[in-house]
Amino acid sequence: MKNILTLLIFTIFSFTLQAQTASKDWLLLDYATDSVPGISAKKAYAELLKGRKSVDVIVAVIDGGVDYMHEDLKDIMWHNPGEIPGNGKDDDKNGYIDDVYGWNFIGGADGRNVDHDNLEVARIVKAYEYKYDNADPKKLTKKQKKEYAIYVKAKKDLEESRRKAAEKVAKYKEKEDLALRKLNLVEKQMKEQGLGFDKIDSLDVSKDTLVEQGVSFLKRVRNMPDIKSIEDVRNLIKKSYKRPIEYFSDQILYHYNKDYDARKIVGDNYLDSSERYYGNPDVKGPDAGHGTHVSGTIAAVRHNGIGMDGIADNVRIMAVRVVPNGDERDKDVANGIRYAADNGASIINMSFGKSYSWDKKAVDKAVRYAEKKGVLMIHAAGNSAEDNDKVTHYPTDKFEKKMWFCRKHAKSWMDIGANSFKNDSFFVAPFSNYGKKEVDLFAPGVAIYSTTPENTYASYQGTSMATPVVAGVAAVLKSYFPGLSAKQIKKILMESSVKKNLKVYVPGTENKKVVDFKDLSVSGGEVNLYNAIKMAIEKYGNKAAK
Repeated sequence: MKNILTLLIFTIFSFTLQAQTASKDWLLLDYATDSVPGISAKKAYAELLKGRKSVDVIVAVIDGGVDYMHEDLKDIMWHNPGEIPGNGKDDDKNGYIDDVYGWNFIGGADGRNVDHDNLEVARIVKAYEYKYDNADPKKLTKKQKKEYAIYVKAKKDLEESRRKAAEKVAKYKEKEDLALRKLNLVEKQMKEQGLGFDKIDSLDVSKDTLVEQGVSFLKRVRNMPDIKSIEDVRNLIKKSYKRPIEYFSDQILYHYNKDYDARKIVGDNYLDSSERYYGNPDVKGPDAGHGTHVSGTIAAVRHNGIGMDGIADNVRIMAVRVVPNGDERDKDVANGIRYAADNGASIINMSFGKSYSWDKKAVDKAVRYAEKKGVLMIHAAGNSAEDNDKVTHYPTDKFEKKMWFCRKHAKSWMDIGANSFKNDSFFVAPFSNYGKKEVDLFAPGVAIYSTTPENTYASYQGTSMATPVVAGVAAVLKSYFPGLSAKQIKKILMESSVKKNLKVYVPGTENKKVVDFKDLSVSGGEVNLYNAIKMAIEKYGNKAAK
């Protein structure tokens, strides 16, 4: 779900004060020299990579869209060498017309694009309800019982989620109404007492508690830019509540609406998971904020004097759009992975995830396909403050069980948790998923300053932001040591990660449970570019650099 970002509406407040003290480039810093637990990128370039040759590496960003004309990204975007832009032909015969910067699997041939979509839980309820809504579980076959169990759980989750969303809408509307009511009472008394906006302090508030509260609010906001009248304050209140009301209203209207169908825009045969050639070349789409931010972290142009510096200095970003404002669909994820692998990507960044999977077999096949092509896939662990050893966050490196001789896990896959810039008990981000068996390592994912659409920049946080940090480090390794395989790069990243001797709060326990940091991931560490380059030099040397 692209809106791993929108989930941050609720986690960002816990880090507001901390974010104010974080430098914009903190993730590139080194703990020994800067007292900030970054990835030591500046140190690596200055001491280990200076004078070394590198080659272009293609990193596919499978996401909700990328602003390929951004001032800090346009020079590092992948350009399909076999495609002539805008001629309406499939020049390179790869099945995709005018795929200059990548491909959009959630768009229609007529140029329209999917923006909102529902969540997988809603789709599962819709798909199974005709079979199991009034079914007697005692009369079902073994296969049907499995589907029935999924349906019952999904239906319960969907109904509960819709109820909570409706409560949130009502709550925020009630708060907005109360705030406006207080303001109206203040305005009324100001008129009765003949006072202007600049005479708020002279208003008699002794007879009405609501008026007193309204005046208190006015005093807090009156010095804000553009606040010069009661009407300005009224607009501020409406603007403040608009975002959360729209967010939860959209959940009801789209995310948890089993009858909403965005797929008619795409026009494919959705039930045919083998279908590959659909969509359009618009890789930016209606909302490219998330994917643009991810791309900048990986490879925004370094040392150009604008914006910020990406981690990797010789990368081409391939944009693959599969994630709507809602849950991504397995068919599109599978095709996105295949497209990236077929068109030269060495690394795939996947900053998305969901709680249910409809067509996991299709994704599994694509992951196996990419592995054979030598691609390293890097995936966000999730922002639910959950243990991924106990809760599955799709897509996953676990393959569906088949014959005994089939591997159960992808070898060229990594799941990434998020850490903060605080080298103490708050080191692990409070929203981050974790897992001693299922999360490979951690990376900076709090107050990450990067590119956003229309030549803007912003700080985001989430495992979505930590994942491109690892993708960027992996890209540097592949660029300077092109002889390294995907499995070797993963091994280096894991073994060279910084093993911190820290007791940290476990996400989701409200700062009550403390464990050793090493117990929250497979590697027990935080990714570090300096250590990774040093290990590559010592272990593989010049042979891998060719």
